[in-house]
Amino acid sequence: MRKINAFLKSVIVEIKATTWPTGKELRRDTTTVVVTAIMFAIFFWIVDSGASAFLTLFS
Repeated sequence: MRKINAFLKSVIVEIKATTWPTGKELRRDTTTVVVTAIMFAIFFWIVDSGASAFLTLFS
């Protein structure tokens, strides 16, 4: 039981030490993730379309 209490106390200490992003940082990082995901989706769509077109030439 002591180990569990010590663990929970250390978790609380770590949570208090956590720094949260500001609203501006959160918007910037979210925008970066969304734009990157869209770019990857477009890239893989283009590659998939090209591969499909290539494979239909031989079937």
